[in-house]
Amino acid sequence: MRPTRRFLFLQGPHGPFFHRLAALLRSAGCETWRVGFNRGDEVFWSDRRTLIPFQGDATDWAATCDTLMGAKGITDLVLYGDVRAIHADAIEVARRRDITVHVFEEGYLRPWWVSYERGGSNAHSRLMDKTVPQMRAALAELDLDLPDAPAHWGDMRHHVFYGMLYHWFVVSRPGRYARYRSHRDITVFKEFRLYLRRLVTMPFTALERKISTRRITHGGFPYHLCLMQLEHDASFRAHSPYASMTDFLEEVVDGFAKGAPTHHHLVLKAHPLEDGRAPVRATITRLVQHYGLDGRVHYLRGGKLASLMNEARSAVTVNSTAAQQALWRGLPVKALGRSVYDKPEFVSDQPLDEFFADPQRPDSRAYRDYRHYLLETSQVAGGFYSSRGRRQLLRQVVDMMLSDLDPYDRLATGKPAPRQNLKVVSG
Repeated sequence: MRPTRRFLFLQGPHGPFFHRLAALLRSAGCETWRVGFNRGDEVFWSDRRTLIPFQGDATDWAATCDTLMGAKGITDLVLYGDVRAIHADAIEVARRRDITVHVFEEGYLRPWWVSYERGGSNAHSRLMDKTVPQMRAALAELDLDLPDAPAHWGDMRHHVFYGMLYHWFVVSRPGRYARYRSHRDITVFKEFRLYLRRLVTMPFTALERKISTRRITHGGFPYHLCLMQLEHDASFRAHSPYASMTDFLEEVVDGFAKGAPTHHHLVLKAHPLEDGRAPVRATITRLVQHYGLDGRVHYLRGGKLASLMNEARSAVTVNSTAAQQALWRGLPVKALGRSVYDKPEFVSDQPLDEFFADPQRPDSRAYRDYRHYLLETSQVAGGFYSSRGRRQLLRQVVDMMLSDLDPYDRLATGKPAPRQNLKVVSG
């Protein structure tokens, strides 16, 4: 008889996903525990008997985590993202104790997949050390259809709603977590206000975006897409050379001004969750004036990428997962940070001004093999935030977590991860 698996959950996606995941693990005979760092963590974990509140300072966390893992006999650590300080500390403790680390993230192949890996994600992922030839070798024995991605991300409203609700509980009901400090640079109260404003203004933003998008796609001019990210996003902070979105925009606009033909335009596409905490608009206005680019630079607040990418000449980003949609369409891509898709077969190594002047096209066949490899390993159909997305995700990911092999090693043995037929789900 196999020994009992004991899972320790830290901070997860906003909403009930971790609670539902733990319930399924318990039904599979495992024990589950959750560390609550604030009232929001506590509210979305209904089993109070297995909730462990952490009420100390951040400096106490590593030692507390070590003691906790030993006392509970933890065999598995579960978390969302691997770079926030409390998660990075816990991963170090887990490695010393030979504890399996399960990392969830937003899908590398968004919009309708979630990433599940072991040990680390993004630039800490095992994908960073895997070459396209190695991936092709692993796929050689498979004879499976490659599913296409639905063109609709049904979780956005739910994502914003749960983010607002989570921060409301943190702000208005701190209770025993009065010493909690967010891993963000702004206060939790300000973050709650930003989520609330985002939720209230979504219909107006959508109308403005629709009008602006039509002007671009019907403008008759060649344009390049700049896929912006959230300045506070962990992947941007931890895996790029930039301290702020301002630094990134300055480099991109400078490269565009120096290299792009004068009849080309630049479309700065904001992240769908951009909330105004970074001075993006002011930075763009200043750069347009400085380089004399009036009328050639356009700013879009979020929205879908399909129509924009269908007409674009190229895409540039730090390490946004949205770049994979560009690669899927055969667009030249320039990535200025570390990312799992930064492979020489399909990401340009040209200097930025040369890229804007004459961007190199990717090897589309190599990218399709890469994408196929991800779909057979770490990309799981579903989502964190809508009920339909969670159901689809949970049907598959629990078995993946209970497997002795991580998704990449499992494929190497000829046993790809379980996968359902995909359907367009609006949530």
